[in-house]
Parts: sequence; C-alpha cells; structure tokens
Amino acid sequence: MRFCFEPRPQPSVAVADDESLYPVDRIFCIGRNYAAHAAEMGNTVDRTAPFFFTKSPCHLAKQGDPLPYPPGTSDYHHEVELVVALGKPLFRAEPSSVADALFGYAVGLDMTRRDLQAQAKDKRRPWDAGKDVENSAIIGPLTRAKDWHALQDSSIRLDVNGVTRQHAPLTEMVWTVEELVAFLSSLYHLKPGDLIMTGTPAGVGPVGAGDALRASIDGLPTLEVRIGDAE
Repeated sequence: MRFCFEPRPQPSVAVADDESLYPVDRIFCIGRNYAAHAAEMGNTVDRTAPFFFTKSPCHLAKQGDPLPYPPGTSDYHHEVELVVALGKPLFRAEPSSVADALFGYAVGLDMTRRDLQAQAKDKRRPWDAGKDVENSAIIGPLTRAKDWHALQDSSIRLDVNGVTRQHAPLTEMVWTVEELVAFLSSLYHLKPGDLIMTGTPAGVGPVGAGDALRASIDGLPTLEVRIGDAE
C-alpha cells in the first residue's frame, strides 16, 4: 500500500524496566472524579455515571519531549492523574473482571487551556479546544500491573518549581479504576492500546514558560517536564 504522504509515527509510551513500547490507540479522560476538584471548578459530581472526554493520541507527549506553551491561551493549567493502560480486550465487563485486563499504570498530566475550556462551557460547546491540545497528554513510563499493588495505599502529587500544588490519596477518587474501565467498556470495545486518565485532585492552576513540573504517585516512576516558550 502506498500512502499519499508519510503517516504519523505510532504514538507510544515507555514501559518501565523494559525496552518495548506500549502503542497508544485511544486516550479516554475522566472528569470530575475527585469531589474537591469538581467543587473548585464550580461543579458537582454526578454519581450516576462517570463523565469523560477524549484526547487525540497524536497529542501524546513524554518526559524529555519539547513542551512549548500552546497557542491561543493565557491560562494553561496542570492536572496530575493516575493513568491506566489496557492489556486485554474488554466489552460490557463487570468491575470484578477488570483487574485481569489491565496492562499497567503510570503518572500523567492532562494539560488544559482553561480559558478556552471556560468559554466552551459558557456556550455549552464541546471542550476540544481546551482539552485536546498538542502535547497535552503527558504520560510517564508504564509500570506493569503485576509489579504495582499499591493503588489503595498511594498518594498522587504535583509540584511546580518545587512547590506542591496538588496532593491527595488515590482513595479520594469518586469512581474506582475498576468502575471506570467497566463503564467505558459499556460504550466501547476496549482493547490493548487504550489509555484511561482517571481524573485530577484539587489544586489545579496555571503554568508558564520555564516552569518545572514534577508529577508523582507512590511506587510509580516520577514524571518531570518543563514548559517551554510559546511557538
């Protein structure tokens, strides 16, 4: 087969202690999964079903990639999140069957053009311009699920220039990992290559050119990135 032009490289995430890469096909992002964050954004948690949006895999970034301050915004925000990677197909799964289908976990950053998101909310429009931003899904190395069993005992944290902005136990998530994956499997045929960003705790805020971000979850590889100048 001959393409009209060279296709994009396959988006991928590193795997801790492994030379292989995890190819990424889809990125699902859960919103309002920490009650305190929902409250700081002026929202309430809908406890009838999880709320989610998506990011394009081509907007995936990793530690060491150049991360220029994006165009069209003057209010670019950090959101640190636990990321879950699928390792087996799932469709209409029960929460009890999810654990066996998980490939691994990582620390991630869901970067957001907050001003554009707010404008979209005000006009009852989709969030694409605020959320589906180039280089806005920053994912650290994946730790295989069999090598990390501290989900219920770990805290998530984000420091900017050495100052802590976000810090919370993962148990504050409104919906558990198993519930989130099972819910998405009721709407999609989930497969290996699917990433799920599970929501952010309170303390989100703006970053600017030159800011150093350090995202961490107990027991997982730390993610460190620096925001560059605007292009």
